[in-house]
Amino acid sequence: MDFISQKMRKLSPELDPLRLGTGWKMEDLSKPQILIESTFGDSHPGSGHLDKLVEKARQGIADEGGFGARYFCTDICDGESQGHDGINYSLASREMIAGMIEIHANATPFDGGVYIASCDKGMPGNLMGMARVNIPGVMVTGGTMSAGPELLTLEQLGMYSAKYERGEIDEARLCWAQQNACPGCGACSFIGTASTMQIMAEALGLTLPGSALLPAASPDLLEYAYQAGRQAVRLARMGLKPRDMVTMDSLENSILVHAAISGSTNCLLHLPAIAHEYGLEIDGDTFDQLHRKVNFLLDLRPAGRWPAEFFYYAGGVPAVMEEIRHLLHLDAMTVTGKTLGKNLDELKKNGFYEKCQGWLQQANEKYGLQLTRRDIIRPFDDPLGRGGSIAILKGNLAPDGAVIKHTACPREMFQVTLRARPFDSEEECLHAVLHHEIQKGDAVFIRYEGPKGSGMPEMFYTSEAISSDKELGRAIALITDGRFSGASTGPVIGHCSPEAQSGGPIALVEENDLIRIDIPNRVLAIVGVNGEEKTEAEMESILAARKEKWQPKKRKYPSGMLRLFSEHAVSPMKGAYLSYDEE
Repeated sequence: MDFISQKMRKLSPELDPLRLGTGWKMEDLSKPQILIESTFGDSHPGSGHLDKLVEKARQGIADEGGFGARYFCTDICDGESQGHDGINYSLASREMIAGMIEIHANATPFDGGVYIASCDKGMPGNLMGMARVNIPGVMVTGGTMSAGPELLTLEQLGMYSAKYERGEIDEARLCWAQQNACPGCGACSFIGTASTMQIMAEALGLTLPGSALLPAASPDLLEYAYQAGRQAVRLARMGLKPRDMVTMDSLENSILVHAAISGSTNCLLHLPAIAHEYGLEIDGDTFDQLHRKVNFLLDLRPAGRWPAEFFYYAGGVPAVMEEIRHLLHLDAMTVTGKTLGKNLDELKKNGFYEKCQGWLQQANEKYGLQLTRRDIIRPFDDPLGRGGSIAILKGNLAPDGAVIKHTACPREMFQVTLRARPFDSEEECLHAVLHHEIQKGDAVFIRYEGPKGSGMPEMFYTSEAISSDKELGRAIALITDGRFSGASTGPVIGHCSPEAQSGGPIALVEENDLIRIDIPNRVLAIVGVNGEEKTEAEMESILAARKEKWQPKKRKYPSGMLRLFSEHAVSPMKGAYLSYDEE
């Protein structure tokens, strides 16, 4: 194999001495050179342990005859960024991680790569960077943290906080929840964005089979990291690259798995952005069409009962894939150099499911439970729900679409007409919700929070305040051009496109407009004014008149990263990636 690293040594006489000064040995210089990218850092529990996986991968690379070079681009934590403008930087950080991987890999070319991440933007950022540099490589996911006492998990903290604000619990109980919600490293233990994107990496065929979303403390995870290092060297020798593997078939497989697990709505931002890096295009309609074919099977939080720690114990991604095997493209290529179907067959033969069963027995003993695998991953013909978990709603309020996770929405809100209560920031809206200024039958709007407005932050606290309220959680809706945490539940509709800052209809909504939500028929529309219903033609005329008077808000960030992001991010329904094409 004629490695690019060796060509670079001939072109750059400074390369060898600089690497020797870094600690390389002479014999390392002629080996296959493997880039080890990770989001390791002290930023949050999902990245704090990744150095251990980096070293195991590096050992695997060495044992396979290569040399691993460690590069880092630490991600931020959406949880630590909640409640202030820090969350505005979250989605933009995905672009920066992908950009730094591009810089690292192309400034000093490598023969292969291992990519290690756990969380919300680190995972998609690495998957985008992996596609962009397109060198042979393997993704390693950092796993999930264990649950705390009483099976406490972090997504419940918003509920505790809202209850404290309403005086339903005392400060001691809130402090208990804060001190026990994150007992160790790994992604938060529910099927939020971090867990969803770990699962998506395996569904795309970019991780070793069965390796996604293990408990972070599991010795199996260290072994997978080691084997990923070895496989990266093998792939470099084979010349098998990510773009040889990820196709529309791979993307459809991942969306089908997303439906079965009731994955985070943020995946509708990340998979289209990843697809774009492969020269492929998917959007919200792709998700809606494929979700209709799949039953919802995963009884894990936030839509189900159990922490994400139990996912691996039930057989992980392979077990989900076996339940929807009849829908999958089994000839899709993977990082093993074998097809998806071949990988699934080999797992059955090599004792993978028996090993998982042993872990499940230990978990049952630890938590005093009697769960079976089918209590966690339901059979396809005995699902928790049908028609997937995501719906794309369209109409004169969202001509390009808006997203709702219908598996987390009360049935009472599937077909309703509500009164509009628009707010131009989350802070104003949250205050109104917590101080009982919102009534049953309201459609609460938070706008100017899309990519061009403020960076597209999560509306987590407001959604939790609504869903944790016994009355409002089943009687109002929250609609936004921003997004939601993967932990969010309740009648919440996000990614409303076009966004307000672009002059989308969400910017034109006025107090007491009538808003129609019809999930079965995929409708989100303004159907009346001042409580009086109007015809479609009348509403078209009214909205046109409002648009003539509308003016965009002053740019929130006049400089820096969020200025760049707001200028170049495409629509949320396309993935909110950066585009530099002239309009």
